[in-house]
Amino acid sequence: MKEVAQKARRVGGRPPASRQRWAKLNLLATLVRRDLEAQYKGSILGNFWPLLNQLSQLVIYTYVFSIVLKVKLSLAGFPENSDITFGVWLFAGLLPWTAFTSGLIKSGVSVVGQPNLVKKVVFPLGLLPLVPIFTAFIESSLGLAALIVIVAVSSQKLNATLCLLPLVWIPQLLITAGLGYLTAGLTVFLRDIPQTLGVILNFWFYLTPIVYPASIIPQEWRGWVFWLNPMAAISEVYRDLILLGEVKHGGEWGVATLISAAIFCGGWAVYRRLRPAFADVL
Repeated sequence: MKEVAQKARRVGGRPPASRQRWAKLNLLATLVRRDLEAQYKGSILGNFWPLLNQLSQLVIYTYVFSIVLKVKLSLAGFPENSDITFGVWLFAGLLPWTAFTSGLIKSGVSVVGQPNLVKKVVFPLGLLPLVPIFTAFIESSLGLAALIVIVAVSSQKLNATLCLLPLVWIPQLLITAGLGYLTAGLTVFLRDIPQTLGVILNFWFYLTPIVYPASIIPQEWRGWVFWLNPMAAISEVYRDLILLGEVKHGGEWGVATLISAAIFCGGWAVYRRLRPAFADVL
């Protein structure tokens, strides 16, 4: 905490704009590193727990949808109608969703959970909601690395489209940060927001073709799902790049980026408007 306070004081001064931006990035990196270290401090497996949680979700959903409900699909280069094929397809869609929901839920309580930092005049409050978002994103990278290895072993190849993954992370981080700023600011004044968010995310999950193929959505609704639900497009683009080696949802990807950017701007505007009152309420 002493290290964070010292860096916050340096940010709180009035250095040139470029130096101030670098100081904020340095402080954000320090906060994310501390968050990663603190979450599983003292545990034997440490930061491998997020990977185990993701793999447990994979096993459960694969069992329910592939074995019990007999949902099958085919992917080029993978065994046809195999539980392994369904598993890697499912995991590719779950990765961005898990990072999104984990970061968003924790971001929503990031301000009310740090009243001491909020009351420090020099602390840049705009960083607080970003810390859990980047923590969840880094944790999901373990699952991503495991998926890439599984795909390479199963299909005996690595798709060149993996190089495009950083471009998919842009809308993913934008929508998470935008909604994170919105919920973090509102939670200071309305403490029911985190519970409400949990209910909304439950509905959102099953409205997004993650555990079921988009092909089973009625044709007249499928376009609306992809064009108005950025997470649906992001999940499908993950599958395109990691599993198929081609971009089949480029248009939806572009629209998702625009919607995510608009959500980020709106969420940040609300957060910035409410920020001056945080210290008084907390």
